[in-house]
Amino acid sequence: MANTKSAKKAIRKIARKTAVNKNRRSRMRTYIRQVEEAITAGDQSVAQQALVAAQPEIMRSAQKGILHKNSASRKISRLSARIKALSA
Repeated sequence: MANTKSAKKAIRKIARKTAVNKNRRSRMRTYIRQVEEAITAGDQSVAQQALVAAQPEIMRSAQKGILHKNSASRKISRLSARIKALSA
C-alpha cells in the first residue's frame, strides 16, 4: 500500500485514467460488434454503414492510446475486407 502523499495521489490518478480507458475501450468494442453482427447477418449495406460509424471511433481509440495505430488500421482493414467479401 502507498505510504507517501504523492503515491496516494498517483493511485487516485491511475484509477480515474483506468475508468476512462475502460469506457473508451468498451465503446470501441460496441461499434466493432455492430459491424460484425451486420456481417454475420449478411447485409452489406448495413455493415458498410456500421463500419463508417466505427472507423472514427477505432482511430480515436488509437489516438488516445487504447490501441496501437497499426492495430486500429488492421482492425478497420479486416472488417472492410469481410464486408467486401459479402458481395462476392
